[in-house]
Amino acid sequence: MSYIRNSPWTALGVLSATGLMTILDGSIVTVAMPAIQHDLGFSPAGLSWIVNAYLIPFGGLLLLAGRLGDLVGRRTMFLAGNAIFTAASLLAGAATGPGLLIAARFLQGVGSALASAVVLGILVTLFADPVQRAKAIAIFSFTGAAGASIGQVLGGVLTDGLSWPWIFLINVPIGAVTVALALLVLPADRGAGPAAGADVAGAVLVTGGLMLGIYTIVKVEEYGWLAAHTLGLGAVSLALLAAFVVRQATARTPLMPLRILRSRNVTGANLAQMLALSGMFAFQVLVALYMQRVLGYGALDTGLAMLPAAVGIGAISLFVSARLSARFGARAVLLSGLVLLIAAMLLLTRISVDAGYLTHLLPVMVLISGGGLVLPALATLGMSGARESDAGLASGLFNTTQQVGMAIGVAVLSTMAASRTGELLAAGAGQAAALTGGYRLAFGISAGLLVAAFAVGLLVLRRPAPAADRPEREDGAAVAEPSVSS
Repeated sequence: MSYIRNSPWTALGVLSATGLMTILDGSIVTVAMPAIQHDLGFSPAGLSWIVNAYLIPFGGLLLLAGRLGDLVGRRTMFLAGNAIFTAASLLAGAATGPGLLIAARFLQGVGSALASAVVLGILVTLFADPVQRAKAIAIFSFTGAAGASIGQVLGGVLTDGLSWPWIFLINVPIGAVTVALALLVLPADRGAGPAAGADVAGAVLVTGGLMLGIYTIVKVEEYGWLAAHTLGLGAVSLALLAAFVVRQATARTPLMPLRILRSRNVTGANLAQMLALSGMFAFQVLVALYMQRVLGYGALDTGLAMLPAAVGIGAISLFVSARLSARFGARAVLLSGLVLLIAAMLLLTRISVDAGYLTHLLPVMVLISGGGLVLPALATLGMSGARESDAGLASGLFNTTQQVGMAIGVAVLSTMAASRTGELLAAGAGQAAALTGGYRLAFGISAGLLVAAFAVGLLVLRRPAPAADRPEREDGAAVAEPSVSS
């Protein structure tokens, strides 16, 4: 029992279980939406809020939650988030109408943000050795990638085999066990205290700006990019975020000390992640739509067809990524993975209305395994330039750019695909051909986003300093690379 209590690897298992549950919950609901609409009477427009009500607080609260974790204790924030998420999952499974389900999904998003924001911050303090840390980040990244793919398969199985409430109720026992184990194995930390950064005005500005920005992005497909709704709310969101930056530069105890952005690796990794995740997450959504709407796959068949990508990402994350990072550095591993992803997107620009799985899609799923190199490397680089006292903030910032990148990617690529499809239909193309043309354009844009991420990685990122060259904590362990200006 003492080994379990003191083992950082056991703690990693608890953190990874939360990451898996959080990411899985974002994708598991997609295949159950028709059943939910039938049972609860959602309107077609209201149905999208099953997803949006989760994404908006999740993405909007991550930065605030990360900083609060540094102030009140990351373990405390992790436990609170898991408890809220578990209770909200029970509420969602018991929902009898649209309003109650949307409220429960909002609370799930709040809980996910509180727990997810501090996970990387806890992880980097548990594993001071760079090699062990790389292995731990690879394992954690694998669970996130697996959750995104498994969610679609599991959602189909639970919805068809039991009923849609079980896609939420399955979280209850997992969440309860996670909270119990976290109390046992996660190290207690007091945090710096509210006085070290209780910037209420900054918290209101950044949370309001992020939530409004994500809401604007997820509604682009409904209103369009140039609509007054999009431009007006987008301008307000940017104004709030700009005011937040000004506030952080002048506040006595800022919520987000701007020194964290002086690290090239923190800034570069977050920018590269936003670009890369925009392309990668949009791929997952759009290739699933292509298989169902053009090739005629069912929900379960679609999930199984995408399983090789999840297996490949998992195998590379677990068995290859950490070793390559230790030998060649996280930056080189990131660039190699991006090359594989770019090749996958370029192949998808050649899809047809009668594409075969083995000849056309399976090679893409194999190349997507490059995500097993990209995701751990980005996490390593994104946390390498933060001070230990800012680990929660750096973790929250990293997760925020992840969520914003995914939301932007889906909004931009879905809108461009729909616009291209409309043009082809107006020109007389058949439905399947028009849809395929739209998806081809979207995958081409995705390739461009990944090329931009490669350019950032090549020009901005630097290999983290060896452990021997880093300053030490008071207990003598090596800490993350200190923030330095470029």
